[in-house]
Amino acid sequence: MSKTMIHRRTLLKGSALGLGALAAPAIISHKALASSGEINFTGWAGYPGLTEKVFPAFEAATGIKVNFKELPDQDTMFAEAKVALEAGGIDVIEPTIDRVGAWDSNGLLGAFDESKLAMDNYLPGLADGAAGERSRPGGALKYVPSNWGTEALVYNKEGAVLGEPASLGALFDPANQVVLRPHSALAAMGRWLDAQGKLPRPWMDGYSDMAAMTELWDIALAEAIKAKGNVVQWWSGENEANAGFTANGATVGLCWDSTGYNLRNDGYGYAAPTEGAFAWHQGFVLMKNAANVEQAHEFVKFVSTAEGAAGWATAFSSNPVGKGASDLMDPDVSAYYNGTFNDEALSKLWWWPDQSAEFLAKRAEYADKYKAA
Repeated sequence: MSKTMIHRRTLLKGSALGLGALAAPAIISHKALASSGEINFTGWAGYPGLTEKVFPAFEAATGIKVNFKELPDQDTMFAEAKVALEAGGIDVIEPTIDRVGAWDSNGLLGAFDESKLAMDNYLPGLADGAAGERSRPGGALKYVPSNWGTEALVYNKEGAVLGEPASLGALFDPANQVVLRPHSALAAMGRWLDAQGKLPRPWMDGYSDMAAMTELWDIALAEAIKAKGNVVQWWSGENEANAGFTANGATVGLCWDSTGYNLRNDGYGYAAPTEGAFAWHQGFVLMKNAANVEQAHEFVKFVSTAEGAAGWATAFSSNPVGKGASDLMDPDVSAYYNGTFNDEALSKLWWWPDQSAEFLAKRAEYADKYKAA
């Protein structure tokens, strides 16, 4: 195992981790096998490894079939979950941890029964500590991790101007043609301005104070609009992000690590900006009206095992959440990450903060204004 892989996990807890021990094998609930034998899972589009490898492995291990609905982004997932709260049809869905509070405040989430999971399977720092607190709005466990990764600079090795060192400012440089997710681009502008001392208060203040949010995002929006002429495509999901480069000629994008991985053999690289890569923590929530609750617990537990966590992370070209999973990861994925994140880059990771329902609604307004300007 590489030094970088160890450090990437160490940073979550602040202490050395024992990564060699494999997770305990799943013990399948008799009740789960005796009922419908299926689970209705809604997740991210653009990751064929899930249907090709992970779901068949889960079905082989448990006898439970996964009915999978693919959606491009979290806003669509949120809208579908609100419909499903009345109509049914979704048992488990996969948002990021920063959205859990908003989902819960909208009455969408049921609580997991920790006795039916294997919480000790998770690497330290991912389901306990600060992440554990964020996973328990109101005290009950309503979120468990599935994988984690980053959002940073995907760039054309021949045509991109990244700066020395590479900076979020490259996204707003007229020398580049860019592909952006609107709300991420505005956050990047805010963080870039903050790093230069050009904001009246820290950018992070806007995530906990709505008056500060309006003040700061007004500034970021105005500056981003000035630089908007270099945008060749907006993205909200993996397929759009890839197309921004392959079809529309983008030279730089603020995209997920999986986008960079998909394009790694086509002349593109993936770089952490000096301000720090955005980092995301993704996981499973149980719908309040889930019909297949026992199967949902088996599904979530499987992804915490070494085999399940490695398969899930490999499908997303990201990092696993289960102990022992790194030993089973696709070596190409590990090599890709090790080439991007040295210890300095890891120490600068900027984790998306919690975002309330009110914040998300206001953020969407700013994103719409940015796109329409």
